[in-house]
Amino acid sequence: MGGFNLDFGDDGAKYIVSGDSISKGVIYDEVRKKYVILEDNYVSLLQNKLKGAVRNTARFGNTLLKGISNLKKDVLKEKPNIVLIEYGGNDCDFNWNEIATNPEAEHYPKTDFNMFEQMLTETVNELKNQQIIPILMSLPPLNADKYFKWVSQNDPEAERNILKWLGSVTKIYWWQERYNSTILKVSELTKTKYIDVRGAFLEHPDFTQFLCSDGIHPNREGHRIICDKVVEFVKSNYRHLLREGGAGQVAYES
Repeated sequence: MGGFNLDFGDDGAKYIVSGDSISKGVIYDEVRKKYVILEDNYVSLLQNKLKGAVRNTARFGNTLLKGISNLKKDVLKEKPNIVLIEYGGNDCDFNWNEIATNPEAEHYPKTDFNMFEQMLTETVNELKNQQIIPILMSLPPLNADKYFKWVSQNDPEAERNILKWLGSVTKIYWWQERYNSTILKVSELTKTKYIDVRGAFLEHPDFTQFLCSDGIHPNREGHRIICDKVVEFVKSNYRHLLREGGAGQVAYES
């Protein structure tokens, strides 16, 4: 990280987490049948493990465009040392109701694929120009079958129409993987470090057990996996930012 001052003092660093509902800690509560905020989400767990203050600015439904416009304001106000960037899940998503209604029409993702790459690159470079360390996060894998059921709301006609447009349910996984690959590409081109969240999930033979029934949001155990991966990354790259005893894993049930 040439050019960056990594000596943040004994109090640690100031962090901003910029992202969507995953970083916000949103999970689907199976009992109450609605989305809720998980108190022990990965960002909350990190707060106890890192030296310094972690500000979570993530929002449910955030795309890169929405999130970055807010990040610019937050950076001016907070003057962070490090920004964790977690986007892509909403950016690669479609308006499934429109697809279910009219599968013959042209349908586009919320953020154009090339625009996603361009905006992510610009954001990373802008932060570096301000002597702020950007760290990218890859996307947790999704469960295509469950997500397909979720977006078609178990409506047979919607399922038929969405499948007609998709061609195959596995295309959902492939499409999200493209956006994930873009994050890795931007990381490489801009020489920016990234945290391999996707890899941490895929280490498990059945990663789907760490996702909610919607097939896309990590559940409680999934958040623990993300936290452990971030801590492992900090331990390897910025060990001095970990609190005493902060490098221990967060136990989760496999």
